[in-house]
Amino acid sequence: MAELADLAAQLSPGALVTDRDVVDGYRFDRALFCPAGEALVLIRARTVDDVVAVMRFATAHRIPVVTQGARTGLSGGANAVDGALLLNVAGLTEILEIDPVNQVCRVQPGVINADLKQALAAEGLAYPPDPGSVAISTIGGNVATNAGGMCCVKYGVTKDYVRALTVVLADGTLTRLGRETAKGVAGLDLAALFTGSEGSLGVIVEITLGLTPALPAPVTGVGIFPDTEAAGATVSAFMAAGAAPSMLEFLDGATMAMINAYGDFGLPADAGALLLVQSDAPGDDGAAELARFAETATAHGATEVVVSDDPADSDLLVAARRAVAPAMEQYATGIGGGELIDDVCVPRSRLGEFFRRLRLIDEKYDVEVATAGHAGDGNMHPSVVFDARDEAMVAQAQAAFAEIMELGLDLGGTITGEHGVGYLKREWLGRELDAGAARMHRAIKDALDPQGILNPGKML
Repeated sequence: MAELADLAAQLSPGALVTDRDVVDGYRFDRALFCPAGEALVLIRARTVDDVVAVMRFATAHRIPVVTQGARTGLSGGANAVDGALLLNVAGLTEILEIDPVNQVCRVQPGVINADLKQALAAEGLAYPPDPGSVAISTIGGNVATNAGGMCCVKYGVTKDYVRALTVVLADGTLTRLGRETAKGVAGLDLAALFTGSEGSLGVIVEITLGLTPALPAPVTGVGIFPDTEAAGATVSAFMAAGAAPSMLEFLDGATMAMINAYGDFGLPADAGALLLVQSDAPGDDGAAELARFAETATAHGATEVVVSDDPADSDLLVAARRAVAPAMEQYATGIGGGELIDDVCVPRSRLGEFFRRLRLIDEKYDVEVATAGHAGDGNMHPSVVFDARDEAMVAQAQAAFAEIMELGLDLGGTITGEHGVGYLKREWLGRELDAGAARMHRAIKDALDPQGILNPGKML
């Protein structure tokens, strides 16, 4: 369209990209079976003014906008739609301020989570949320999906640290939401509203995060179980007794086999499940908490429990847990490339039942279900792995995936704990929300995006 020349003139040099091969290279995030349209152009924003100009242009011409970061998402939320402007903010990478006195930092959305952690460590500070994609995902993307991670059981998720956001609204208005202080109840909590909104309400261009002092070194334990139900029962009992671990992660036998094939991690080859637990409680309290875990695990059928305060042991086990995604990807590629990663979260009191019924789903279909997850808060990631070249198997995989989401809802849980709705689960959001909640969602969307140009066809 001829008006694109006017937009290009308002942007940083080279920000607007029309080369079809380049634009098409930005069509997808990492989710499979989520369609992607043909975008009009790609804008690699370099400044906040670039974002403002894009949104003013989009509103004036009623053009959809899909905001992207590093495109590490697993729900299709960053996928292109036909005729859209792909607004990529991964180039906004400045850490604007680290304030040790008030324990806050201000960052742009393109800052990589791990890079922020490294910068904070030099100041004796920490930003606890640690998604599995910590080395490649951006803070902006983490905020957009309210990402979690392995420390959530004790330290919470992204929303617990978002103090303030600077946002560009659909019409190009630049506004500041929230506050930098630890307390503040003036008006509605609009920063919280935008956290987890998946680009459907506005474009986040600056984030103020609350921080903590550097986290202490943990004591680490591993429980080995004959089956997943025993591990689930252990989690329920351990947490019900008042435990406060800094990590409580789950791997099933199929996942451990994939990890061992991916790298030299030495996980038990014949176990049904593994729980990885850490405690960073002060003094001897951490060791005492791990001793209680050992007692609980043994009482619920663990075949072995090992506890160590050696940082090398801890690093190796955490590395094995972080290897889940690439290990499953390698395995899936070897059998035909099909992988649907689920993200249900259930009350941890019902984990034993969840695993029992998940096993029945696995047995029902001619696919493999391999599960890892954040056991301490009930957030499980069953991955349905299959041959994507086989249409019948694809249909079975999609049916199994749907049954897993139905299982999560049936147990009083949610269809997504941290990956977001995106395109992959948009049909299921309506099943989780009641009529009143659905009406409120639509009213908010219509008020902030009256033309419906922000990430259309996705979450809402």
